[in-house]
Amino acid sequence: MPRVVKHPELRRSELLDCAQARFLEHGYDNASLNEVIAQAGVSKGAFYHYFPSKEALLEALADRFARGALAQVQDALEQPGLDALARLNACMARARQNKIEIAVESWVLFEALFRPENLVLFHRINNAAVALFTPALTKVIAQGVEEGTFRTFDPEGVADMLLQLGAATHGIIARAIAGDSKAEWEAAIHALERRIRLYEIAIDRVLAIPDGSIRLTERGYVRTVMTARRQAHARRLAKRTRRAKLTGNS
Repeated sequence: MPRVVKHPELRRSELLDCAQARFLEHGYDNASLNEVIAQAGVSKGAFYHYFPSKEALLEALADRFARGALAQVQDALEQPGLDALARLNACMARARQNKIEIAVESWVLFEALFRPENLVLFHRINNAAVALFTPALTKVIAQGVEEGTFRTFDPEGVADMLLQLGAATHGIIARAIAGDSKAEWEAAIHALERRIRLYEIAIDRVLAIPDGSIRLTERGYVRTVMTARRQAHARRLAKRTRRAKLTGNS
């Protein structure tokens, strides 16, 4: 069989796809490079040409996640004619809308990332997002300082604080995923809503603007996104049932 020659970027993307699937299914800590290479169907030499180590593979995967997230809100960050507060809230609103639109599908990814064996992957993705988003948010906050809306001596520091809030909710979301009962589920939703409200007030006060100015979330948003997890779970169960029936009939 002739060797299939692919564009380097396409081959690299395919290798990342295989690694992502392997890590999310089995956990980053549990997956070996040999397993990723076998799943990708390439030689070790070809694989190591792109990624010389598991660490390099993790770095590239985290960077891809972060760039995808930034691309989803880039137009809101760059929308002309907005003051800084409107720009910041437009960015938050766009991120919320994107999460709602893909909530059911994305829970497969979320649940995998919040498993203990993927803690390294979760934090590496968060670090990549902070590195990528910080310059863009710093620019918006500096704009607000120039306009006289925000008051802070460290726009970059405030941007970093904003971006670290996602990682700070890791424990609450992990508990929500692990909880089976309705009471546990409701408690996790209320805890997440309270925590986000606290973050909103903290950011408002760091920027010296009235409480309620920054909107990280909106009424019903947390429940909508969290409820999508149950819908995703129901879909997976239905898919497994159909597969089992087909297997039994064959």
